[in-house]
Amino acid sequence: MTSLVTVLRRFAVVLVAAGVLAAVAAPAGADTPEGWPAEPDVDGLHALFVLGAIPLGLCLLLAALVYLPAMARGERVAPGAPEVENQWLGGPRKEPHELTAPEAEDSHTGGASARW
Repeated sequence: MTSLVTVLRRFAVVLVAAGVLAAVAAPAGADTPEGWPAEPDVDGLHALFVLGAIPLGLCLLLAALVYLPAMARGERVAPGAPEVENQWLGGPRKEPHELTAPEAEDSHTGGASARW
């Protein structure tokens, strides 16, 4: 019995929500006000082009701008391609006094060389 009551309550909530939405959307079906020019007829092919082809073309253009430079460098861009091990973006710097440990007591490499 409780499941039937629960179902009826949910149905009532959905029915009220649909009624409110229908009441709110009713003014959207109004006619063009007097004095305004009549709305032009829209060709279906033109609407399909504006709402479909232009966004699809922009998506393809963005994908090309992202993938083509990587493909020109010879990188694999396919999903699931094996990842490069030990990839370090920017790479290690090869300048003196960087990324090396000091070899002797008076060496200037590595760390901040702080003294007590």
